[in-house]
Amino acid sequence: MQQWVTTQTVDTTGKRLYEITEQVVDWVKAQPVSDGLLTLYIRHTSASLTIQENDDPEVQDDLNAFFNRLVPEDDDLYTHTYEGVDDMPAHIRSALTQTHLSIPVLDGAPCLGQWQGIYLFEHRAAPHARSVILHLLGDTDGGLRSADS
Repeated sequence: MQQWVTTQTVDTTGKRLYEITEQVVDWVKAQPVSDGLLTLYIRHTSASLTIQENDDPEVQDDLNAFFNRLVPEDDDLYTHTYEGVDDMPAHIRSALTQTHLSIPVLDGAPCLGQWQGIYLFEHRAAPHARSVILHLLGDTDGGLRSADS
């Protein structure tokens, strides 16, 4: 078993989903891993990670609209408003989603479905530079064996 780690920065321009699949897949393929487990972790409390459909952009639009309805930006609802009207709603949206993802790696590539993409979900209106840690644990010799074998 070996480990590899890197940090990827994602520059955001406001509240929406940012697909990072290509950068993640390219990094994994550049490592000498055959089989293993990839963990992605975002180092923020007002952004999150998700796996979603990447074929139709309306999916991302609908998700963003849903979270805007679910967690409204209203100063009268929250006491934590230090960084603006979207501050506490961003923390709530992050708590409702995920700060990490685990994705199996087989034959040197993340095991994503045909329509699955990896996204950073920005919950703040202002631009941010978001850090995503990629940690890969695996074998270089095809050591993973199916229980069906």
